[in-house]
Amino acid sequence: MDEKTEFAERLRNAMVAAGYEARPGVLEKGFNSHYWGRSVTFQAVSRWLRGEAIPSQEKLQALAEWLNVEPHVLRYGDHVAQRVRAKQKRWDEGVGYQEREVFEAFLKLPVAQRKVVREVILAFVKADAAGVE
Repeated sequence: MDEKTEFAERLRNAMVAAGYEARPGVLEKGFNSHYWGRSVTFQAVSRWLRGEAIPSQEKLQALAEWLNVEPHVLRYGDHVAQRVRAKQKRWDEGVGYQEREVFEAFLKLPVAQRKVVREVILAFVKADAAGVE
């Protein structure tokens, strides 16, 4: 599935979850009654529901608010948010005080020195992956 088709599926699911029929007429009326910008047409919302187009960010936010779903979940799906949370959890659990202290010191270095430190770290990682002691 491509991103437009996946968006259309999430939009239909969000409409049903919010108690609406996933039909263009329902979407057009409901969206336009909650959006203060220029009204969207029946054809435009039909394209959203058929997976032919994705609304602009401003319209996406209005849709999410109306359907009571987070905008990023409507646009990208919950799996993206879950991956971000998992990465954040891994970072929070895997980094202790000493590492944070080193990161803070690293960030205080000039850009040229940070580049050198980064290259040294990546060389160590590469050597470790190759089994070099």
